[in-house]
Amino acid sequence: MSDKELAIEARGVHKKYLQNHVLRGFDLEVPAQVSFGCAGVNGAGKSTFLKCLLDFCYYDKGDIRIFGKPSKNRSSRARLCFLPERFVPPYYLNGRQFVKFILSLNHATYDEEKTAAMLKDIDLDLDALKKPVRSFSKGMTQKLGLASIFLLERDLYILDEPMSGLDPKARALLKRLFQRIRDRGASLFFTSHSLSDIDEVCERMALLHEGKVAFIGTPAELMKEQGDAPNLEEAFMRLISQPEEAAAA
Repeated sequence: MSDKELAIEARGVHKKYLQNHVLRGFDLEVPAQVSFGCAGVNGAGKSTFLKCLLDFCYYDKGDIRIFGKPSKNRSSRARLCFLPERFVPPYYLNGRQFVKFILSLNHATYDEEKTAAMLKDIDLDLDALKKPVRSFSKGMTQKLGLASIFLLERDLYILDEPMSGLDPKARALLKRLFQRIRDRGASLFFTSHSLSDIDEVCERMALLHEGKVAFIGTPAELMKEQGDAPNLEEAFMRLISQPEEAAAA
C-alpha cells in the first residue's frame, strides 16, 4: 500500500458469537478517494465487519481505524455516512420531513432546490417529498435514504447493499452518481452480492471468505490471478473452491 491516506484500516480483527468465529484475523485497507466493493457468500463476515467498523458491536481482538482514528472513538465517524441494507425511515414522516430530519441531525440546512436535484439524480419523483414514507415501495425507500445521505456531502459513504430494491434505471443512475461523488474526492465502501456492479463501479475490491479477506485488489487483478477468468463471477467461484479442492486432495 502506498502512503495515500486510508479511509478504513483493519488489522487482525477477530469476532465470535458464542463459539462461532465470524471474523478470523481480518485485515483490510481501503484507500481514501476510492470506490471499494466488498463481496462474499452469506455468512462470510461482511455484515459483522460493518457492525464492528461502526461500533455497533464489540470485537474480541484487533484494531479498526477510520481516517486514522480508532473506530471506537466517536469522532472517527464524523466524516462518514452509513446506509443499512434494511433501511426503514420513521413511518409517521413524509419524504420532506425525513430529509429535513437527517440534515438537522447532522447540523446541515435543508435546501429545496438541492433536494429536488438529488431526487432527480436518483430517479425519485418530487411528489415523494409530500407522501408519507409508510406508502413508499422498497425501491422508493432506498432512493430516499440514498438521497438523504448524499445531500450531506461527507468524505466517506458506507453502504450495505445500496442497489437493493432498485430498478434498472435507478441502478444505472446511481452508478453515475457514485462516479460524481468519487470525482469530488469522497470515498465509497459498499457491500454487494452483485459482482458485476462491483466490476462496473469499483477501482478496488475485497472478497471475504470464512471470516478472512481472501483477495484484495482490482477486479482485473482478481480475474488475472484466477487463470484469466472471463468475468468476476467465474474468478470468485475459482477462488472460493480452492480450499475445498485442497481439502479433498
